[in-house]
Amino acid sequence: MKALVYNGVGKVALEERPLPTIQKPGDAVVKMVYSTICGSDLHIIKGDVPTVSPGRVLGHEGVGIVTSTGASVSNFAAGDLVLVGCITVCSTCAHCRRGMHSNCTGGGGWVLGHTVDGTQAQFVRIPHADNSLYRVPEAVGKKADDLKALVMVSDALPTGLECGAQNARLAPGSSVVIVGAGPVGLAALITAQLYSPGFVVVVDLDQERLDVARGMGAQYTAKPDQAKELVMRLTEGRGADAVMEVVGVPQTFELCQELVAPGGVLANVGVHGEKVDLHLETLWSRNISITTRLVDTVTTPMLLKLFAAKKLPAEKLITHGFSFADILNAYSTFRAASTTKALKVIIDFEQDVQGASGTGVRQNKL
Repeated sequence: MKALVYNGVGKVALEERPLPTIQKPGDAVVKMVYSTICGSDLHIIKGDVPTVSPGRVLGHEGVGIVTSTGASVSNFAAGDLVLVGCITVCSTCAHCRRGMHSNCTGGGGWVLGHTVDGTQAQFVRIPHADNSLYRVPEAVGKKADDLKALVMVSDALPTGLECGAQNARLAPGSSVVIVGAGPVGLAALITAQLYSPGFVVVVDLDQERLDVARGMGAQYTAKPDQAKELVMRLTEGRGADAVMEVVGVPQTFELCQELVAPGGVLANVGVHGEKVDLHLETLWSRNISITTRLVDTVTTPMLLKLFAAKKLPAEKLITHGFSFADILNAYSTFRAASTTKALKVIIDFEQDVQGASGTGVRQNKL
């Protein structure tokens, strides 16, 4: 089979790899139909995730068809159409039993495309399949556009919901600010509306992304240098009840600290690669809560129901599509989002992959 392989900092290649096989009784092998690229994949290629070894197949999201299962798998069988969860769940360790699947110590957590081979390949082995795969609801059907949109339920939407809306403790009528209008920030916007907030302000440097946010339900948008004035005007000087940081840089985290109201919550969603300042000299007396989290996918079953009921506009997150044979161009497009206007890109394995690599390996530096 062909697979997209990380070969060290700045290097990925489309390579020939052996088909994955069942290694443990709880495993399943899935033939991928659609996948996507995540910001964490770019962090890996940049060398920001040293726990990823060269030779790793990237990717942790997608929709596919089960081709084989281990002896202890009871929920799935060959031929089942499934959603691949971005987090692998053993379900028995102390963290999993508390719903903290991302911290699984039983061979799960974020393993796909991280410590085991991932979903940017024609086939992928899924550990703990009974707890880590999700049957595609009958109501979704098998239409290509629906299955492509369903990929957003692998990671982007549960991350926006769990790390954003839930960790920000949204309630009906909440004043909400989302700093960052990338794919996860927009997923936070979509899922925040499940809680009937009073209003949502989205902050970003990119005017086009702010326009997209407006189309997805944001009542107000602002550039970072305009955000504080707007939020204070809307809240009569109090600040916002819930502020979500969905960028992962020091400047945006500092801005969030300026926007949160006394008694409010600052939910950190962004992945931070360097230290940030926490201004306790101004926050210590204001009853501020700061939350952090990696997605646990505990909300995936609920999101699947909402998706099947057509109450999640997941398709709005998708801007580009590529065949798997063209995945290197997909990475280039996703990486240059400021110029390509990319949000989420869909990788289509059903298109012809012949000629993707005439010698078995096509190397690209990113």
